[in-house]
Amino acid sequence: MHAQEPAMAKGERVPHTPARKLFKTPEPAFNKPPHQTVLDQRLSFCSKLCFAIGGAPNQVAGSATAFFLQIYLLDVAQINPFQASMVLFIGKAWGAMTDPVVGFFITKSKWTRIGRLMPWMVGCTPFVVVSYFYLWFVPPFTNGRFIWYLGFYCLYQTLITCFHVPYSALTMFLSADQKERDSATAYRMTLEVLGTLVGAAIQGQIVASAHTLKHCPHHNMSTGHLGNGSGAEIVKRIVHSQDFLSHAKEVYMIAAGVIGGVFLICTVVMFLGVKERDDPYISKTEKQIPFHKGFILVMRHSPYLSLTAAFLFISVAIQLVQSNFVLFCTYAVDLRDHFQNIVLTILVSAVVSIPLWQWFLERFGKKTAAFCGITWIMPFTVMLVFIPNLVVAYVVAVSSGLSVAASLLLPWSMLPDVVDDFRLANPHCKGFEAIFYSFYVFFTKFAAGISLGVSTLCLEFAGYDTGACRQPAQVAYTLKLLIGAAPVAFIVTGLLILLLYPISEDVRLRNKLCLEELRKQGSISSRTLEDLSNA
Repeated sequence: MHAQEPAMAKGERVPHTPARKLFKTPEPAFNKPPHQTVLDQRLSFCSKLCFAIGGAPNQVAGSATAFFLQIYLLDVAQINPFQASMVLFIGKAWGAMTDPVVGFFITKSKWTRIGRLMPWMVGCTPFVVVSYFYLWFVPPFTNGRFIWYLGFYCLYQTLITCFHVPYSALTMFLSADQKERDSATAYRMTLEVLGTLVGAAIQGQIVASAHTLKHCPHHNMSTGHLGNGSGAEIVKRIVHSQDFLSHAKEVYMIAAGVIGGVFLICTVVMFLGVKERDDPYISKTEKQIPFHKGFILVMRHSPYLSLTAAFLFISVAIQLVQSNFVLFCTYAVDLRDHFQNIVLTILVSAVVSIPLWQWFLERFGKKTAAFCGITWIMPFTVMLVFIPNLVVAYVVAVSSGLSVAASLLLPWSMLPDVVDDFRLANPHCKGFEAIFYSFYVFFTKFAAGISLGVSTLCLEFAGYDTGACRQPAQVAYTLKLLIGAAPVAFIVTGLLILLLYPISEDVRLRNKLCLEELRKQGSISSRTLEDLSNA
């Protein structure tokens, strides 16, 4: 047999050559040493790193929007809290609805020279950058700003979905080996948390000057210098002076431009360093199952339902803490001069702890790691609410980073196990990986959108004064509830649902062995496969 020809294209298919028909008995098909199969699926350090770098820009941009979009809409774009809540909710809900739509089109995509998923990520990246930049641009008109931000936020959510869904599904097409996929996922989560850190660092350090007390000089002014107007009115006029607004708009646009550049560079690195493999389990002659039937099968798969529901509540809790943290530090506990450093501490802790959680899940199992890691955040967020000083804030930041890392790593490490379990339960289903990933993101995004919209409405009902240097006591109390009590309630609910997740370590190892046998049977001729299917 002649030597295998070198790959001529970016995408790397598992070969299906006519020579396979020569193997009528299993002996010739498996005459390689047992370890050869594993070596064929082994990923190099460079491949894992480039794959991980590809996921970083989504987190860089996501971190900036999660921590700063709410306060930007309220204090820089100057739309009222109700409009801000509508932008956040409708944008998230729209993004959630686009996930299954994109997943549907991905399942219908054909293999190209660079793969089936890669064209989606490469093609949408320039448009993602443009939409992201205009999301942080303040238009010259006032009356239509709500429509401006709603439109660009929905557009950004649509485009980032076209990137994120295929990128998430790409995990299943890096290697057929569970250990290699878990390792690639750990690399990915480390770089994504690092991306979250970079996003918060870029955004926080650049725009911090737009949210400090330097623009609130009323503490140096006596009542006698305030004239006939009230102190609050004078302060508000000072804060919203043209010079301050011009400075705030400028720094937010600079941050958006830097993050857009990071997005482009990381996508290019991923494209050059990652090879997408075709599905190694199912023959090309296998009859394609319609999308709606595949969707019904996925939605009936109990491990997927329990995992998605559990992390839906957990992600809502993390999202509540993220989106309200800057407001909490600014108006509830008087840490506005330190919030950017506290955010960085959280994310540094998360980056450092990713390898710890990867070791922990390999040693004790993924389900155990989820319970141990995510419960860690609850007592510390409550502590910050009741003991709001700087030292406690940094202690809480370090401990919260551990839970943030676990909440990011575990669902993406467990989803491939769910897909493997589904493949064994439905051996003739092909190409539905995007359904698992897109609908997981759909449910979590939709729930996060509802929670963000409701939390911003709560600030409206509490009397939030857009752009004021001080807020009413009721606003501070509401922020404490949104940072403390609400996330704890959501996390407890999610962990209770996670108890129902049926894929233990024993089940996962059994599935691994069965899938290895299924992959070996890929050498059976197309006629034999058709006969087995008809039987």
